[in-house]
Amino acid sequence: MTAFRPTYTAFRGFSLLEVMLVLVIMGLAASAIVFNFSGKSRVDEVKKLSQRFEVVFNMASDFAVLNQQTLGLRVEADKNEYHFLRLDDQQQWQILDGDPTFSTFTLPEEFVVELLLDDLPWDSDDSLFDNQVFDEELSVSTDGVEIGDEEEKKPEPPQVLILSSGEITPFSMLFSFEPEFGNESPAYFRVNGEDSIPLTREGPLDAP
Repeated sequence: MTAFRPTYTAFRGFSLLEVMLVLVIMGLAASAIVFNFSGKSRVDEVKKLSQRFEVVFNMASDFAVLNQQTLGLRVEADKNEYHFLRLDDQQQWQILDGDPTFSTFTLPEEFVVELLLDDLPWDSDDSLFDNQVFDEELSVSTDGVEIGDEEEKKPEPPQVLILSSGEITPFSMLFSFEPEFGNESPAYFRVNGEDSIPLTREGPLDAP
């Protein structure tokens, strides 16, 4: 008589290679969001801009966790663009280069991006972060930097932190199209980040 032998299924976690493969696929997905505006409504165009940001920000958070680095998001409203930074071993902010996915992205001139940090719907007194963290701990020192010395000028610090633990500082990004004339209707999409990813996207909205 053959003895019954129970079988066991071995479960294992994801390998680093598998995780990196996922990031590559996500990168291809982000690059596949092509902004071919001809023949598309303004609502679709603003939606694609918000989708691109959502995908890239989630990838930046995965990058921070995998590499155990602190990253940051910097939005330049006057230039209508955003980019990502990393905190180096000397606790100085550096532009996150080496991957075009995280390079500076400038919106087409007819669209606007706005970063909102105050009066967020989910704000509470016991939030994990507060705005003082940027002023007191993570501001970029200007010691030894001369005005006009572009080679030694350090980048501005981020307004949003992306921690290696997977946590982020709360924020909201508003993408909008507001026609100055003509019969076109305005379009608004909002991407929200609470304390961690994934981000959430709202829109189209009737008003900001």
